[in-house]
Amino acid sequence: MTPRLHLDAPLEEGANLSLGEGQAHYVRNVLRRVVGDDLKMFNARDGEFAAVVSRADRKAVEILLGARLRPPAPESDLWLLFAPVKRDAVDRIVEKATELGVARLMPIETERTQAHRLNIDRLGAIATEAAEQSGRLSAPKVDELVPLARALENWPPPRRLIYCDEQGDDALADWGGDTGRAPPLLSAIRSLKPPHAVLIGPEGGFSPAERARLRALPFVCPVSLGPRILRADTAAIAALALVQAALGDWR
Repeated sequence: MTPRLHLDAPLEEGANLSLGEGQAHYVRNVLRRVVGDDLKMFNARDGEFAAVVSRADRKAVEILLGARLRPPAPESDLWLLFAPVKRDAVDRIVEKATELGVARLMPIETERTQAHRLNIDRLGAIATEAAEQSGRLSAPKVDELVPLARALENWPPPRRLIYCDEQGDDALADWGGDTGRAPPLLSAIRSLKPPHAVLIGPEGGFSPAERARLRALPFVCPVSLGPRILRADTAAIAALALVQAALGDWR
């Protein structure tokens, strides 16, 4: 399979482009491409183009663009809000969310968030690599970490927030018991109009105060992901897959 590279620069047939240091290293030393080898270059603005390596030495790697293979096209506008967890799990969330078509990744800090520092550049690189592998034309935007309260205060009202609420209302039972649980995701979102976003909590779930606030907001739709407690990365993948299947570009 011909390797794909995302390049956030104007792409047009006949252009000869010099790659930045990181991508040049990747093409030369990881992909081991030499002059004359094929690539594909893409971005959401211009589409996808056939390409060939026109120069590959220690000083520079240059790419000559050929015919356009795919024009730009509308893509999924699904967002994911997630509380950072352990590094490997965050990496998995970013990678799989990209594969599932998420357009924007929004890390949020909650009362029970355990990881408070993120390398946004590294997460952006993971998202870009996943976009290259999955065949999409865009790479999702990765935001800086912000408090949940700020994200809710600045929320664009037309977008519905699908809040994965694993808890019940019984304060004396584990995870709140069965009373007051949110309805199953597929039945709860059936009538929602786009655009959408999915919210996944931290290990240990949201605090009672956060849960009460979320459930009081008119743009929030609480949902359940079933009878078992899922890890944060598993919950993100499951929720995104269901939303894409019911409302998104899997239909």
